[in-house]
Amino acid sequence: MTQATFDAALFAGRQVLVIGGTSGIGCGIAAGFLRHGASVLVTGATADDVAAAAGDPQLLGAHAAMLDVRDGAAVEGCLAALPTLDVLVNCAGVLRRGAEHDPKVFAEVLDINLNGTMRSCAAARDRLRASGGCIVNTASMLSFFGGALVPGYAASKGGVAQLTKSLAIAYAADRIRVNAIAPGWIATRLTQALQADRARSDPIVARTPLGRWGRPDDVAGAALFLASPAAAFITGVILPVDGGYLVS
Repeated sequence: MTQATFDAALFAGRQVLVIGGTSGIGCGIAAGFLRHGASVLVTGATADDVAAAAGDPQLLGAHAAMLDVRDGAAVEGCLAALPTLDVLVNCAGVLRRGAEHDPKVFAEVLDINLNGTMRSCAAARDRLRASGGCIVNTASMLSFFGGALVPGYAASKGGVAQLTKSLAIAYAADRIRVNAIAPGWIATRLTQALQADRARSDPIVARTPLGRWGRPDDVAGAALFLASPAAAFITGVILPVDGGYLVS
């Protein structure tokens, strides 16, 4: 648990924006920042996402807003409404398994996962420059290898990894660090069907050296580290959080 790893007031007085933070990995990350004193705004793509976040005990104390990362003006408006910003976490993403070979669907996935990340980073740059803040993007194990059923998702996450490295260089003069987490197989609502299918889940666990599915809190610990003073000399890193899956 992150509570046992970091000082409880590590992010006291800091403003954190978790785009895509109303559920799944993003929710776990937002909850981690809340536990360590941050003021947190989470966004979701729909009104239902925002309503669910308002009733989620993990997000008690967070603010929630609707944001479509495909809408550049909306992204800029969301950032402009914040008085300050210390940490931007980009977690908004979609996966359309089996449909992404359709060029239209492929383009839609890239627009959310990759272009949406760039829109958020660009809109946040001035505020992060003022605070000496940082960005944590969400890549994936599919940043490193392909996915036959998800070419759009894999391409977008490969792009997020390269975007992270490029912005780390471009934003360094502004004292903005840019890193990314690369989650592996994480137990969330979106992976429940896969977890329940022993024929598919068992090989995943068997290949994972640490022998289990990851949890959102596992990813949160990595994100908090990258946003913390302990990572003050780290930028441009793509940090796998996968229990060793990539190296096995």
